Formats: sequence, C-alpha cells, structure tokens
Amino acid sequence: MEDDAGERSNFVIGLIENRAKEVGVAAFDLRSASLHLSQYIETSSSYQNTKTLLHFYDPLVIIVPPNKLAPDGMVGVSILVDRFYSSIKKVIMARGCFDDTKGAVLVKNLAAKEPSALGLDTYYKQYYLCLAAASATIKWIEAEKGVSITNHSLSVTFNGSFDHMNIDTTSVQNLEIIDPLHSSLWGTSNKKRSLFHILKTTRTIGGTRLLRANLLQPLKDIETINARLDCLDELMSNEQLFFGLSQVLRKFPKETDRVLCHFCFKPKKVTNEVLGLDNARKSQILISSIILLKTALDALPLLSKVLKDATSFLLGNVYRSVCENEKYASMRKRIGEVIDEDVLHARVPFVAQTQQCFAVKAGIDGLLDIARRSFCDTSEAIHNLANKYREEFKLPNLKIPFNKRQGFYFRIPQKDIQGKLPSKFIQVMKHGNNIHCSTLELASLNVRNKSAAAECYIRTELCLEALVDAIREDVSVLTLLAEVLCLLDMIVNSFAHTISTKPVDRYTRPQFTDNGPLAIDAGRHPILESIHNDFVPNNTFLSEASNMIIVMGPNMCGKSTYLQQVCLIVILAQIGCYIPARFATIRVVDRIFTRMGAVDNLESNSSTFMTEMKETAFIMQNVSQRSLIVMDELGRATSSSDGFAIAWSCCEYLLPLKTYTIFATHMENLSELATIYPNAKILHFHVDIKSNRLDFKFQLKDGLRSVPHYGLLLSGVAGLPSSVVETARSITARITEKEAKRMKVNCLQYHDIQMVYRVAQRLMCLKFSSQDEDSIREALQNLKESYLNGSL
Repeated sequence: MEDDAGERSNFVIGLIENRAKEVGVAAFDLRSASLHLSQYIETSSSYQNTKTLLHFYDPLVIIVPPNKLAPDGMVGVSILVDRFYSSIKKVIMARGCFDDTKGAVLVKNLAAKEPSALGLDTYYKQYYLCLAAASATIKWIEAEKGVSITNHSLSVTFNGSFDHMNIDTTSVQNLEIIDPLHSSLWGTSNKKRSLFHILKTTRTIGGTRLLRANLLQPLKDIETINARLDCLDELMSNEQLFFGLSQVLRKFPKETDRVLCHFCFKPKKVTNEVLGLDNARKSQILISSIILLKTALDALPLLSKVLKDATSFLLGNVYRSVCENEKYASMRKRIGEVIDEDVLHARVPFVAQTQQCFAVKAGIDGLLDIARRSFCDTSEAIHNLANKYREEFKLPNLKIPFNKRQGFYFRIPQKDIQGKLPSKFIQVMKHGNNIHCSTLELASLNVRNKSAAAECYIRTELCLEALVDAIREDVSVLTLLAEVLCLLDMIVNSFAHTISTKPVDRYTRPQFTDNGPLAIDAGRHPILESIHNDFVPNNTFLSEASNMIIVMGPNMCGKSTYLQQVCLIVILAQIGCYIPARFATIRVVDRIFTRMGAVDNLESNSSTFMTEMKETAFIMQNVSQRSLIVMDELGRATSSSDGFAIAWSCCEYLLPLKTYTIFATHMENLSELATIYPNAKILHFHVDIKSNRLDFKFQLKDGLRSVPHYGLLLSGVAGLPSSVVETARSITARITEKEAKRMKVNCLQYHDIQMVYRVAQRLMCLKFSSQDEDSIREALQNLKESYLNGSL
C-alpha cells in the first residue's frame, strides 16, 4: 500500500486503557500486512511498558480514545502521546469505535488460515482491550487508505511482545542496542557503532527490520533459539551451502515483503474525486508488485536446489513448507500465462517503467498494444531529439537521463559549454560538474510519453484483474514466503556473515538451560572488540547460589564496559546468534534492566538523584525471577550516608530473589555484604600503581583488592596542595581501619555458614553439568576434601 517506505516503520497503533491500569495495544504493520495484539497491566505510573512497546514499533500513527478512562494517579494514554510522541500523528476516535465484539469478529475473519490456527474463542474475554484497539485501528486504515482488507490475509499474533525478552527503552539506550550513545570515541577516528549497526549486513529491507525487532525483543523459547543455532552450525560447517544461500538470496528483490500489502488490501470502488488519487500511479504500483512477485517466484527453484540436502530443522522446514509447496508453482504458472516471460523486477527508473508498460504479453488487449506503440514512439523521439541537439549545438557528451519526478531531462558537462547555453534550453540548474536542463520540445514529448505510459498502466491493470483476484485467494502462502525470506536474510547475511568475517573460534555457540547458571568464559564486548584489537576478555559466573556480583575498581578500569558486555552477549545468544566468548551457558532471561549513567532529566524536572531513584523503582516493581539486572553505581548523587544506605538496602532486596544481578560500585563498604550473604560475590578490576599513576589491566579478578586511595592519587595529580592531600590521607586511614576490623568480625561470625553455602553452590552447578559419571564422582570427591580441609 505504501510505495517505498524504505526501512522506516509502517505501523499504525491503537491504544486504549481501563481504570484497572490495563492497556490494550493493536499494532498494524502496513508493509507486511500483520497485526500484533498485546494486553498487559501497566505497572509504572510513567507508562514504561507502553513506552517500550511504542519504541519497539516506532509508529506512523497512534489512535487513542478521548482521555476519560485514565486510572487514578496516571495521566492517560492520550496525554502520554501528546507529551512524549508529539512528532507522531495522533488520531482521536470515538469510544464507540473501540468495540471489542466487532474487533473479535474482524480478527477472526481477517486472520490467515495458514500457517497456524489461532483458536480465538479463548481470547474474547481475556483480550477484550486489545481487540477493541484492533477494531478502531482496522476501521481507521480502511477509511483513511480507501481499501478493504482481504479475508484470511493477515498474520495475527496475540500478546506477541510478551513471548519475548522485554528490554525497556532506557536499557535499549544504555546498552547501545540500536543507536550508540556517542557517535565517536574520544582520541580515535573510529566511529563507535551500535550492536544493530555491527549486525546490519542484511540485503533486504524486511531482513533489516526483522533484525531490529529481534534485538529489541530477543527470543525466550529455547527450542526456537536452538533451531537457529543448529542452522548456523550447518552454515558454518558447510561452506557450499552458506555461499549458495548467499547467492540465491540476492536473486530475490529487496522489497519482496512489501508486495504482500498490494494483495492483502483491495481498493474500494469509489470515484477519483473522493479519493483524490492518481489512477495511473495506483496501477503502476500494482503492476510493479506483480513483476516483483514473478521475479521472487522465478528464484524459488534456485532456493529449492540449494536447500535440497540441508539437514538442520530450520532449513529443512523451509524446504518442505516453501520449496515443495505446489501453490507457488501454480501461482507462477498463472502469472506466466499473462505476464511476459522476459519481464524482471528492475530498480533503474526508465528500465522499470518500460518493464511495467510491456509486462502483459502482446495481443491480449488491442488498446494496450496501441498505447505501447505511442510510448515507444515518444521515447524514440526523445532520443532522436537528443542526437539532434548533440550535432546542432556541438555537445557530444549530452546525456538524457530519466527520473520518476520530472521524466527525461538533459545533462551536459560544464566543461563542454563554451560561454552561455543557447536560449532554447530552459530550467537550467547546476548539479555538481554538470548542468541539468530541458527544452520546450522535450517538455512536450515528456507529457506525451507520460500520458502513453499512464494509458499502458491502466490498460495493464484491467488485463491483470483476474490474475490479482486469483493471487488474493492464496495470499497466506505469500505471507509465509516473505517471512521465510526475511528470516533467511537475517540468519545467512547477518549472523553467518558476521561470524565468517571473524577469526576461527572467536565466536562460539552458546548453551541454554531453564534454571542453570549464567556462565561466560572469556567473554568480549561485541561492539568494542571491533574497534580495539587488543580487547581483554573476562569471565562471568552467576547461579541461584551466587546470584549477585559486586564489581569494584577505580574510574576507567572497565566496570561499565563489563556490565554492557554481559547484557549484549545474552541478547546475542537469545536472538540465536553465536557470541564473542570461548564458552557460555545461559539461563534464559525474560527481562533486562539497567541503571547506568548520571544525568539530570530537565524535561521531566528530575535531578540526577531523582532520575536514579525512578529507574531503580521501576526495576524493583517489575523484577522477575529470570531477570538480569545491571546497575552501574547507585546513590552517588545524594549524601554519602544516604547513598550507601540505599545501595545496601537495594542489594538486600535483590539477594533473596532468583534474579541475577551485577552491581558496579566505588563504595568499598558494600563488600561487607559478601561477609554476611554467601550468595553475594565480590570481584575487582586489577590495577597497578606506577609512579603515583594508575596502570589499568582491565582484568576481572576474585575478591576485594583496594587500590589505595586512588581518589587521593588523582587529586594530587590534579594539583591539590600536598598538605590537603596528606590530611585527607590520615582521615581515610582511620576510617579504613575501623571498617577492616568490622569485616574481620563478620568473616569469623559467618565462616561456617559460608562454607556450607559454597558446598551447596558447587553441588547445584554439578546438577547442570554435562560431564560423564566418573568426572562427576571425581569432582564430588575433590569437593569433599576441600570442605574438610577448609580450603573452599
């Protein structure tokens, strides 16, 4: 329905809420003819869950009811859209348009029969809000676009976003998933990139959009993740299959997924005066879609040949569901009866226009053949005119390019023009080293040529009516084809390509468990390792028995990078890609929360500390047992005693939960947590001191290693008077001595509990081990000896 939207979003979203803080969302993708329904309880008064969904869909239009149903203490979705999404078109529709009963009937009639049955009866009451939003969204699209949606053509998902990992908008920014925080690194000419930019080697627009969607909402289903990883294993071990697929995917047009909407949306029979649309333009778009579909179907036998011997489940499934599906062959045959065999999808404007005019075989329509002759005559006359001007005005390098907006025009190199251009040339514009211009004769021929082309388009559309109706009957197989091509593009041209460009064994396959540890051996930051060749790898280990890591170290030692690194590795693993590590086993994460950086938020009148507290409150209210939380400093923007108390109490709140937490801090007092709670572990980044300067090693090591008064070292280098530094040194020495005594008492008091807990921790890790029985027996014997010797 949209001619050429590129990678820009094409979502229209309906939003409605009730007084019980439930929000219903219907997201309609105009590009791929799909409808995504979500309904959830908004746990945050600032609408964080809704903002996350809106950031994910990046809509063109948001449809809301009048703002009368906002829950107590909340502003309502209508005001939310005004306040945070003022650049997006907002449509207010009457409350009666949000009819859940109509929505249920519409969804049931429009949902595709294939590839999966929805069983909608169970959803009527449970999802009444999102069905109401769907009713209003579909009503607006049909009215605004002047179309009716073909029955059984929509790909519908229910609660789709919550079947995936949830990453809130703040975390998306902090982790640099889609856009980098800073475009360039200080002290280097290299441009810093996001994870999306690194993986964005897809060849189709649909593949790029699928990659973005996967990064924002990674998978949670282990079976689906492993199916993708098995596919990657086969591609990496079978070079012929990898390169064969890469070559075949180039045969499919970049916009294959876009053709679907032209068959899913049927124009209503209304007059041009009502619609205000150019009929010829509509006809041209439809013809272009048929040609594009023919090109894609012509490439299917090549895909079939490459996939015939594939062994992985995913590629085998593609072969069975697409390559062996007779409907594609019959559709191709039906198109071949009407469309000329030599017609192919083209991107060069005039070539594309010629292909569209000559798409239908000759002899089918007499008036079309006459319009074609007129088109050819005017095109030839334009080229003869160019030859005439070359000789008459001695302009041997005069070219006659074509674009959609102005048709044919003259392009003359500036160096060929001696003095002024003859007065015959009009609309003269300088363009680089060339002059662009026209003449009255060319303008007249352009009008005649455009008119002939328009007549060709309209007559061609009349010839294609029966063909288009036949295609609409099987539109669900086209939806399947588009989804398959986008998925193959992402896996082959993004995942496999990225891995193949790295040295051997730099990226490895992650393992997954339901309740096991998060263990990463020699993990690296996927973004920074592409900039720094000497990136230092680090390990990570979190389990139910050791679910909190407190990372310490001075500024610039690598704490923030490490936190970001762990999250990005988990995201890469859960989209079904290899990861930058020697080995990894990962417990599936359902939500990632981050609290990083320290800046004021002037828009919402929040200080640094208030912003910190709001982010932390959101984490505490929404944390689940399978969440991964990373916090880079907490409580530093208020008084030291209050900040320490907040950091300590937040850690104590998270420690009893099964959630995995990595907490980076400068507060060495927090290390005392590990002496009281055996499931808290202290790590530090190794730093050497040479000539009163810090030498960063970027290596993560066990235990607390205090870099003696690195703040005082830096203050001395900065030029503080030596007497001030010495006084500060004596004060901090007395404070440190008291803390060391208290920690020693705690260690003695909790030693026995710690030992028992460590044994339990090792036993839990052995529970998820894949080693043979003899190795496990040996590990148990070693554990017993270590416990008796007190060396755990």
